[in-house]
Amino acid sequence: MKVRDVMNWNVVTVSSDTPIMEARKIMDAHNIRRLPVVDRGKLVGMVSKERIVRAGPSAATSLSVWEINYLMAKMTVKEIMSKDVVTVSPDMSVESAVGLAQSKGVGALAVQEDHNLVGIVTTNDFFYKILNPVLGIGVPGARLVVSNGAEVKAMKEVLECVGKQRAKIVALHSMPPLEGKEADLCLHLDTEDASQIVKDLKSKGYSTEIVER
Repeated sequence: MKVRDVMNWNVVTVSSDTPIMEARKIMDAHNIRRLPVVDRGKLVGMVSKERIVRAGPSAATSLSVWEINYLMAKMTVKEIMSKDVVTVSPDMSVESAVGLAQSKGVGALAVQEDHNLVGIVTTNDFFYKILNPVLGIGVPGARLVVSNGAEVKAMKEVLECVGKQRAKIVALHSMPPLEGKEADLCLHLDTEDASQIVKDLKSKGYSTEIVER
């Protein structure tokens, strides 16, 4: 899977001279937390709700509400935006993009193609469009964790038990092994009742847990 498969193509942008309160209104209207900052077609920064909040006065300020509003109204995006924007191409793998975001400590990546901003991808996009389907979040069915089931021979036996009950696999992945253990196999099935599959696996020597979803 590539960045283009999970990114937001209809990216909303602002210019660096946009008042920060106007940028906040734009974020609220589009239900987003970040805005790429573009001047004359060039990406120059990124502004977030968090930065806007931090730009405001502390609770201990002696300024009046009117003074605060006046100062905030004059402040522009250019004064608070992050200028070191981390960019990726739409053809980068999502694994590389996630690793890059983690190493840089950012929650959003600007997507550029031929030096043009074409979209934005956030940690929420990775969660909702990749992790949620893998974990089966929001999809009905049963979720099984088979201890030591990720080895090839074991996986074959597990799949045979699933096929015997004519259940369909919605998602399948191995869990990172704990120290001294083999990797577990996690299956999300389309059936709510996986009790017979658990019995069949137990008869083959596999410890299987039905995980609450």
